[in-house]
Amino acid sequence: MRKVDIKGVTVGGKALVLIAGPCVIEGEKTMFSTLEGLLKVTDELGVPFIFKTSYDKANRTSIASYRGPGLKKGLEFFKKVRKFFGSEKTVPLLTDVHCKYDCRAVAEVVDCVQIPAYLCRQTDLLVSAGKTGLPVNIKKGQFMAPSAMAEAIKKVASTGNTSVMLTERGTSFGYNNLVVDFRSIPVMKKTGCPVIFDSTHSVQLPSAKGGVSGGDREMVEHLARAAVSAGVDGIFMEVHPNPSLALSDGPNSIALKDVKRILKGLKELDDFLRKSPRAPLWERGG
Repeated sequence: MRKVDIKGVTVGGKALVLIAGPCVIEGEKTMFSTLEGLLKVTDELGVPFIFKTSYDKANRTSIASYRGPGLKKGLEFFKKVRKFFGSEKTVPLLTDVHCKYDCRAVAEVVDCVQIPAYLCRQTDLLVSAGKTGLPVNIKKGQFMAPSAMAEAIKKVASTGNTSVMLTERGTSFGYNNLVVDFRSIPVMKKTGCPVIFDSTHSVQLPSAKGGVSGGDREMVEHLARAAVSAGVDGIFMEVHPNPSLALSDGPNSIALKDVKRILKGLKELDDFLRKSPRAPLWERGG
């Protein structure tokens, strides 16, 4: 399986990777406290970590919903993260792009470009992301068969960029609900790309509260454990110090205080499966 290097963090290597952070950039106090908390936990547990947040959430349910600070202010925040940690700590940064025109500017500041699930078929966006030369994480659309993601990979690879990851985040199951078909993980791993499981968006209830989406965060840990058992290379989580006050996706976000317990269990399970002679037959990283 192809490995993807994101500023020193290897996705598809010998360890489970965590991609986590608040859904959208809020105040600096919230952002830095979350980042510092996640760094402390991942350092203690020895889990490779990539920080994710968004400068713009262009697919909110309501026109009145908070979208983020926008491109200019958002990129300034990422620059502050770099300046804050300096050369003492390497913190890989990941953010999503909704518009092909943002790709070049975003690539100057972050280390990985993410394609939102709703946009995973948008050829111009995928090609523009590929042209940045950065690793590209493509989220599988809620409407997509896992095998069809091979075509999205080809669009990025047409630029000469083969550093591609795929992320499972649930499939539409009637109205206002998602379900995860864990067969998608080994199916997408057959592409040769590392596969991530988005454990928090997978419990989202899209538009279930009228003007906003709901969620069921109690199920996050259970689905994440199932995904680790199915052979994922990384876990994606939206994390917030106080999810009830989060400006986006609070109902399906994990509280910062709960990350250590959840992540410890996932790491122990992943370590066991990698060493066990009864581990899944498909190829794991390493």
